[in-house]
Amino acid sequence: MFDALSDRLSGIFESIRGKGRLTDADIDATAREIRLALLEADVALPVVKTFINQVKERCKGAEVSKALNPAQQIIKVVNEELVAILGGETRRLNYAKQAPTVIMLAGLQGAGKTTLAGKLAKWLKSDEHSPLLVAADLQRPNAVGQLQVLAGRAGVAVYAPEPGSGVGDPVKVATDSIEEARRKGHDVVIVDTAGRLGIDEEMMQQAREIRDAVNPDEVLFVIDAMIGQDAVNTAEAFRDGVGITGVVLSKLDGDARGGAALSVRHVTGQPIMFASTGEKLEDFDVFHPDRMASRILGMGDMLTLIEQAEAVFEEDQKEEMTQKLLKGEDFTLEDFLEQMQAIRKMGPIGNVLKMMPGMGQMRQQIDSIDDKQIDRTSAIIRSMTPAERRDSSLINGSRRLRIANGSGVTVSEVNQLLSRFKDAQKMMRGMTGAMGLGGGTKATKSPYNKRKGKKAKKKPVVRRGGQAQNAAPQLPAGMQLPPGMPDLSQLNAADLPDIDFEQFLKDQNKKDK
Repeated sequence: MFDALSDRLSGIFESIRGKGRLTDADIDATAREIRLALLEADVALPVVKTFINQVKERCKGAEVSKALNPAQQIIKVVNEELVAILGGETRRLNYAKQAPTVIMLAGLQGAGKTTLAGKLAKWLKSDEHSPLLVAADLQRPNAVGQLQVLAGRAGVAVYAPEPGSGVGDPVKVATDSIEEARRKGHDVVIVDTAGRLGIDEEMMQQAREIRDAVNPDEVLFVIDAMIGQDAVNTAEAFRDGVGITGVVLSKLDGDARGGAALSVRHVTGQPIMFASTGEKLEDFDVFHPDRMASRILGMGDMLTLIEQAEAVFEEDQKEEMTQKLLKGEDFTLEDFLEQMQAIRKMGPIGNVLKMMPGMGQMRQQIDSIDDKQIDRTSAIIRSMTPAERRDSSLINGSRRLRIANGSGVTVSEVNQLLSRFKDAQKMMRGMTGAMGLGGGTKATKSPYNKRKGKKAKKKPVVRRGGQAQNAAPQLPAGMQLPPGMPDLSQLNAADLPDIDFEQFLKDQNKKDK
């Protein structure tokens, strides 16, 4: 959603990075460009004015003028002000001292309240709560049926005594649900209320009646992040008409300009608490202002990436991989398949890569990544026998043809996978060796490395115009060395001096004696 804004801001910051000193004119020009970028992103004008005034005031102060790198200091100021506009600190749910905690959802029809109710219930269940979904939207056709389906998919209970579609009293349903929750032992009640296509008094009156009947601990305003400037008017109407304690952004994965997300917190005075980032029930999480600001500025979001990885990688799977590394065992195709399946659960690969710092400049390449490539790779590995997955050296020409036919790919694609896997295997061996975990090359039983009663000596590597015996593996395809580091793997044998290191060491020993 924030791709266009991120690109504009990245271009603005790039233009000032090379300057060792920034004048007031430079700061004014930068602030003007940021102002235009925010307005183009549909951020509300009052929010833009407040933001720009704060940025200019701080940038013209001592913290930028006396900084060793003024350009980086401006980026820091913009980041901190973005965090402030988005709410400052992460706000958590307020749970009732005595169960059940009542959460009421309010918003316009089409904002995604019912779907979000299912997502919130699943999230609460994963946090060891026992939520009860309440079907109090009795106006929209099939809203009750939709909530029942979502409850089944989320594995939570639902209270739906009325068929809906214009039949039933939503206030009575909401009131009775509290007693139902106490009787069945549910500690959280989520009330899904009706909306309208536009703001009207009838909708507001019904929302107020439900609020007064159940006395909710949280009234969450669900807003479609794609509706742009109108988000401000809608947010103000619900704030004044119902009284809200928090905001939930839905459809944050859309291709709109994202101004609602930057405006609604400032306008309502209430924090953004959750964000929905996709169609699946799992595409939902707590809203972190600092992480969102970091994403907007193209600096990635490593904390969210780590949390997602921890959620999809099973504990026993992590323990098993750790034990393999400690024992120096080889990384197998079975391990390779498990890692890919776990990464696939984290969502679209493009979204995962965008959370990594510095990847914002490669957005076009990331957008061109096809997630089906992982599915094809999985199909190739699944077409192998268990023995072949454990030991890839068994896969000869005829086996490669069989695997290609079984997975519906070409032999060339099988060869490419095996080549990439060998690179990954070498990297894993190098990692275990570097960490002292027993990986890497195995010791050989010879009189040279093991002598009775004497300390073992390391056999010197002999190079005669060729490659070293224990040379490090080449980098996998696609990986690049840091700037300024020479790529030794590209040297030819003819470029290396013809040196006999054994004779050299003998000569040195003679000189020492």
